[in-house]
Amino acid sequence: MLFKMIPSGPLLKEDVRLVLYKKGSKISTSVKVIGLIFLVLPRTSTSSQPSFTSECKMGTRRLGHGTNYHWTEDAELVDLSLPQELTPIPVTIRTELKSVKVNVHETALVVIDMQNDFCEKGGWLDSLGLDWEKDRAPIPPLKRLIPDLRRKGVKIIWVNWGNRKDLANMYPNQMWTSYNVGNGSGLGYGDLNKQGSPILEKASWGSEVVEGLKVEQNQEDILVDKHRFSGFWDTPLDSILKNFGIRNILFAGVNTDQCVLHTLADANFLGYGCIMVKDCVATTSPDYCADATFYNVKGSFGFLTNSDWVIEAFNKVE
Repeated sequence: MLFKMIPSGPLLKEDVRLVLYKKGSKISTSVKVIGLIFLVLPRTSTSSQPSFTSECKMGTRRLGHGTNYHWTEDAELVDLSLPQELTPIPVTIRTELKSVKVNVHETALVVIDMQNDFCEKGGWLDSLGLDWEKDRAPIPPLKRLIPDLRRKGVKIIWVNWGNRKDLANMYPNQMWTSYNVGNGSGLGYGDLNKQGSPILEKASWGSEVVEGLKVEQNQEDILVDKHRFSGFWDTPLDSILKNFGIRNILFAGVNTDQCVLHTLADANFLGYGCIMVKDCVATTSPDYCADATFYNVKGSFGFLTNSDWVIEAFNKVE
């Protein structure tokens, strides 16, 4: 049994057809299919189909954003071989267990929830009566770390909590949790904080990067809105990282034992190398919550380092 998916219009002189053979069928007298086989077959040219060259006068076109993860296309060929344009730049970072080596081109810094609702007077945590100033601890080390990493070519990604205005994707259990944070004051998603801003709403004051780090944002940085404790759940974060060829992630932000931990754990499950920058994370929870998180990160999910060790490592890069 044979199925073919053939392009409906002319694309290239040789374009790609997906051919699916049923398990157990024979391609030839000597080859038997034991699974799915994908073949590239030449198109049968016809006089009624103009050539790609005659229709598209073009040079080489790049498809994709990643430096080492993209295709190229010209009038005759689509190159899927993922050409390695940049020579790998290995960097060895000290961690609490043992050193780890990463490639600069495959490494990103993900900064989680360093935003007004968590880190600023008048934000959600302040409105709940929690010690929001504890969540400002990562600001000074991040102000040193971010420019240094960016100069060396590390992608900076900001993951901030930003709900839909209509809360249409927030399940009842999520709403219940939001109303019972901290002292159970009853301020939850959609309510107003002390600044009069809707709590954790996308494009609101509460979802903006905290003032102390706004200056560190760059037009080449990427902002991802999340709406769960994990930055990967129902967001484009994984697709963005893969599209830029990222394999290893440095984690920073708040809260250590909540959104940072859950995002890091999901990254681990998805196959990324995970490195938490210990002095660049913070939490309003009791100290034992952070201690348990650090224990689990270096025991189950990845590695623990600090901003000094990271800067030391990247300063060795030419």
